[in-house]
Amino acid sequence: MSPTNPMNRRKDRIDDLAATSGGTATLVREAGTVDEKPGVSLIASAWKRLRRNPVFLIGAGITLLFVVLALVSRVIAPHDPAVGYLIDQVRPQSNPVPGPQPGFPLGADDAGRDLLSRLIVGSQQTLIVGVFATLFGLAGGMVLGILAGAFGGWVDALVMRIVDVLLSIPSLLLAFSIAALAARPSQLTVIIAVAAVQVPIFARLLRGSMLAQRHSDHVLAARALGVTERAVVFRHMLPNALGPVIVQSTLVLATSIIDAAALSFLGLGNPNDRQPEWGQMLGKAQTYIYDYPHLAVYPALCIIVVALGFTLMGESLREALDPKSRR
Repeated sequence: MSPTNPMNRRKDRIDDLAATSGGTATLVREAGTVDEKPGVSLIASAWKRLRRNPVFLIGAGITLLFVVLALVSRVIAPHDPAVGYLIDQVRPQSNPVPGPQPGFPLGADDAGRDLLSRLIVGSQQTLIVGVFATLFGLAGGMVLGILAGAFGGWVDALVMRIVDVLLSIPSLLLAFSIAALAARPSQLTVIIAVAAVQVPIFARLLRGSMLAQRHSDHVLAARALGVTERAVVFRHMLPNALGPVIVQSTLVLATSIIDAAALSFLGLGNPNDRQPEWGQMLGKAQTYIYDYPHLAVYPALCIIVVALGFTLMGESLREALDPKSRR
């Protein structure tokens, strides 16, 4: 009989110990197993982090409150913002601006109109300008970004040189120049001017995202399968490149509101003060800024708080969706 192999004897001894030690064999078997858990999508993972982020919650709360206030502003406003209820108390020499009194907690402006009602209704006009300026800027930027990112070559070079020229001009100066070209100032001219400032921002961002998608595996696989270039761009590249652009739009909303308020302050917005807007109210208040600063403080605080809300929410979204910023 051949001598027993030492390795076999050791293996037999281990098996005997495992068999006589009760639950040890079970532990040995379970030690080599791995618990399988379902995967988590990027959006679900980002939302899980955002729910615990106080900065996002504060920004989202301010934004939600602003949107709701703007939608129901005409309903909850205590008075008609265009009617001078306290006009009989306006004395150009002694009392040009009526102060707070019962029914008018913030007082009135120089035309006797309720200041609180004008602030509430003014949120609606501010939201309209900010949202539409962002949407128009996003649409224009997407057109340029898709052309540059999808075709490349001389098309990319031409589009990016146009974008570089627009970005070289200070945003407020560019918006002021475009708004000044209008024959008559209006809310539409403000929207167009602010949107034109946002176009190069969206174009450059979308172009960079699409170039990153251009050589990805799923795009190369689609081309190898004979998918048309149009389908590759709109079904594979564009949907996967929109994430950073959507996040950027929340940040652009804040700058759009500030730029629109600046243009209205300079007199390039809607000249009809029967439709109040925060930037317009800020411009009208400069006549009484030394004696009645509250006329400028209240709309300025509204602009600052709303812009802060959009900025906090946008920055939190960008950190949550950016793998390099995850904690």
